[in-house]
Amino acid sequence: MSLPSTAGPERTGEPSSPGPGRPVRTRIRDERGLALIIALMATVLLTGLGMALVLLTNTETMITSNYRDAQETLYAADAGVETAMQDLLLEADWNRVLSGTERSGFFDEAATTTLPDGTRLDLDAARAHLQRQTDDLDLWGANDPQWQWYARGRGANLLPGGDLTSDVYVMVYVADDPSETDGDPSRDANGVLSLRVEAYGRAGSRKVLEVTVARTDTTEMERGFVAQRGQEELNQRARKAAVQNPGRALTEMKMSLASGGL
Repeated sequence: MSLPSTAGPERTGEPSSPGPGRPVRTRIRDERGLALIIALMATVLLTGLGMALVLLTNTETMITSNYRDAQETLYAADAGVETAMQDLLLEADWNRVLSGTERSGFFDEAATTTLPDGTRLDLDAARAHLQRQTDDLDLWGANDPQWQWYARGRGANLLPGGDLTSDVYVMVYVADDPSETDGDPSRDANGVLSLRVEAYGRAGSRKVLEVTVARTDTTEMERGFVAQRGQEELNQRARKAAVQNPGRALTEMKMSLASGGL
């Protein structure tokens, strides 16, 4: 009597078919799909590197653009100082300047303006805000500056020929020198005025210069920077043409070969 065979199925050397009953060791040794995983990981890595490079490039571009805008705004503010000084030389009575009666030939009559970054600015409100800040500080008591408009407009209009393309908006305020002790900020007693220049450029850039200007014993004018936001303090002398009275424009300018002055 023969007994039934208990041996398993005959091994033929063929791999078992995939499925739930497939041996675990066989499934681990199977490398099908590994290349796809490696390719996906490499793609993710390269994508991350590319995005980092793009972000770095954009950041550097923005830094360069902001630096350019800041420098343009600073130069426009300094040009506003020079323009105001040139026009102040033509003023025979600085008390009329302090009263707001006389203004620079560089003056935008519009009550509001749109700054290069798109912000709408009420010019009279800006002057009132500056005056409130000065009054709140109250550094000189009765001699606190009373700011008046003297010049304002686009940087492109600083030169009469229209050779500039700057859209920086420049504002120049004038007040009596607070170092005077006469208690009357509406009158000039020592031939010294204070100028505050604010320039607004692209991307929200803003530069402020506070300058003192003084008549000398000759036909020249001196200026000194008493404050310059974002820059080191500096003092320099600006030599200008002789004062002409009356008149609102220079009719003649000569350069001395001996002194180099105008």
